[in-house]
Amino acid sequence: MPPFEALKLARSKNLDLVEISPTAQPPVCRIMDYGKYLYQQEKKEREAKKHQKTITVKEVKFRINVDDHDYETKKNHVLRFLDEGDKVKATIFFRGREMTRTSLGRTILERLIKDVQEQSIVEFRPRQEGNTLHAILAPKKSAVEREKEKEKEAKQKAKQEQKEKMLQQKLAQSKPAPEKKDEQPAAAAAAAVEVPIPTSRV
Repeated sequence: MPPFEALKLARSKNLDLVEISPTAQPPVCRIMDYGKYLYQQEKKEREAKKHQKTITVKEVKFRINVDDHDYETKKNHVLRFLDEGDKVKATIFFRGREMTRTSLGRTILERLIKDVQEQSIVEFRPRQEGNTLHAILAPKKSAVEREKEKEKEAKQKAKQEQKEKMLQQKLAQSKPAPEKKDEQPAAAAAAAVEVPIPTSRV
């Protein structure tokens, strides 16, 4: 169809003539509502962005003379960041004479790598750049895998709760109703007790 006829047809339908494949012979066009098409494309892109997880690198700084309590706290930070799906850069900064004791810093980073090896993959082993020693750790599982695991755990928990609820209902139904037979003898016994009436002597 000649371009002017296609354009005339599009205008008669109150739509737009959009070129789909300009490199084809002859070029391919489509009659459509271009504004609506752009809106749908933007909507699709927004939906895709919702499901995307941006991976950020979080930094955790150590000192060569770090005590056990501080080390444990920082290690927990590392585990939390990994669990959230972020990469972690563990850094040791050497000041002045500490540069002569870089082996202590390397020992701390190697200890950290060993402690978090179940949740992490080592992207870069400890390496020194100037007066800084650092290692980069990445989460072992992807965000999608973690989501699947969470869903699976939630389903298992719901199943377990349902089983417990059914068990409690069965137990409640199988319990015999309390007997009222014991009440009658007790009442009869109470009626049978004679109360002595004191007599006055003249």
